[in-house]
Amino acid sequence: MTGEQASEATGSEAATTLEIQVNGEPRRCGPGLTLVQVLEGLGYRPQLVVVEFNGAILPRQSWGTKTVVESDVLEVVTIVGGGS
Repeated sequence: MTGEQASEATGSEAATTLEIQVNGEPRRCGPGLTLVQVLEGLGYRPQLVVVEFNGAILPRQSWGTKTVVESDVLEVVTIVGGGS
């Protein structure tokens, strides 16, 4: 998925994309994409995030098979490392 697919779409593009919500903001993505593909298309590094998917923390091992559909709600939290 390209950044263009994850960006806002207008006109006929809207008919071929899905609207989802990511961190409280409406976003568009292509149909049939997995959660990993959507995250990468939005610029996230999947190995460095935790995802709440429709109100529940989704186990990382299912991200590659979980297909994102219209109106899904994602809360993406980036893991930040640091020392004390």
